[in-house]
Amino acid sequence: MHITPGNDHDSTAVDKLIDFLPGRICLADTAYDANWILEELKIRDIKPIIPPSPSRNVKRRLDKSLYKQRYLVECCFHTLKRCRRIATRFDKTLTSFSAFVHIAAAMMWIL
Repeated sequence: MHITPGNDHDSTAVDKLIDFLPGRICLADTAYDANWILEELKIRDIKPIIPPSPSRNVKRRLDKSLYKQRYLVECCFHTLKRCRRIATRFDKTLTSFSAFVHIAAAMMWIL
């Protein structure tokens, strides 16, 4: 988990998280369709399952059956954000916010 400010673009944390990708496939949304991310995944022999950005001239093929698996990640975030404290970020410090996200994730796992 890497927490960024709410006004940062999604792709700013990729360089910190890409080292921890355990598999051979990276499922991500259109926000991660950047040349430098695709090149980094190619170097690491990780197959990108990222829909092409509408602004791309040349569209990549997308394995839609694999991309549908991203739904599980979206469900996880939806469940986490049902905790009002996470959705509205009541905690002002990174440490306390991160701790509560960990507690909520543990509760999701238990229940």
